[in-house]
Amino acid sequence: MVHGWPTLSGSVDNIFFFIMGISVTLLVGVTGVMIYFVVRYSRRRNVHAENIEGNLTLEILWTVIPTLLVLAIFYVGWKGFVYMRTVPSDAMLVKVTARMWSWHFDYENGASGEVLKVPVGKPVKLSITSVDVLHSLFIPAFRVKEDAVPGRETYLWFLPDREGTYDLFCTEYCGMGHSSMITKVEVMPEKEFETWYRGEAKVAAAPGTAPAERKEAPRPDGAALVQSKGCIACHSTDGSPKIGPTFKGLFGKKETVIRGGKEVEAVADEAFIHHKLLEPEEARIKGFPPIMPSQKGLLTDAEIAAIIEYLKTLK
Repeated sequence: MVHGWPTLSGSVDNIFFFIMGISVTLLVGVTGVMIYFVVRYSRRRNVHAENIEGNLTLEILWTVIPTLLVLAIFYVGWKGFVYMRTVPSDAMLVKVTARMWSWHFDYENGASGEVLKVPVGKPVKLSITSVDVLHSLFIPAFRVKEDAVPGRETYLWFLPDREGTYDLFCTEYCGMGHSSMITKVEVMPEKEFETWYRGEAKVAAAPGTAPAERKEAPRPDGAALVQSKGCIACHSTDGSPKIGPTFKGLFGKKETVIRGGKEVEAVADEAFIHHKLLEPEEARIKGFPPIMPSQKGLLTDAEIAAIIEYLKTLK
């Protein structure tokens, strides 16, 4: 229990061990009775077969006891489910966006990133959605899993009760890059998290603020964008082969593309890359599968320009 809240992992583990205990007890009991019957009623001990009449007491017992056990399992499971779906009022909200093949996390203060950072001992609610296909968020260390559904918000909550770094990955097969859809949950000391959280805050200028008083918005970082938008799940930056063409040396390169069902030559310049991000299948580079999702509505013109500038550096 942390700050008055039992941990979800403890709740799930207790239910698991309760059911496991019943299962092991039944296994040992049934096996023991079978061995006893094999010895007690062996042919050597009972040369002549006898007709054994029914026993009302036994029939009642083997009907009532399993019924009670099933009801007990249902009760503890239901209690655990209700607890898992009841979000504490003081839970910190983090919005999760899943896409092929990456995770992105947005905090209420404007901070964002591709790694989930949370303070130890504070309940965390994840509001989850997907921009393309069905994904499923799973944090095994905290025993929580929930589907990410396109066009719909699902949720889960958990209580990070110990500091450390834990795996977060997708458990719903979502395409060729499914196995690389992995990130981390960083559970930080409370003071360390507060320092990070305040430092990452992004506050927009209030309406009517004089231009001189407004903070100039930082220019998008192309390298950070290809990480956070999941581009590196399909494209390498070092020339190594992946599902899509490598970013290394891509800018300015002449490529054979499939356009309108025909093969044509095209140069990967600013206009080509800009259009490729928004309408990826209008000019698919030959030799690669047609699986790139459109970034229309997901990338601003400034972010696209930053990505193009970053690609120019990957000679």
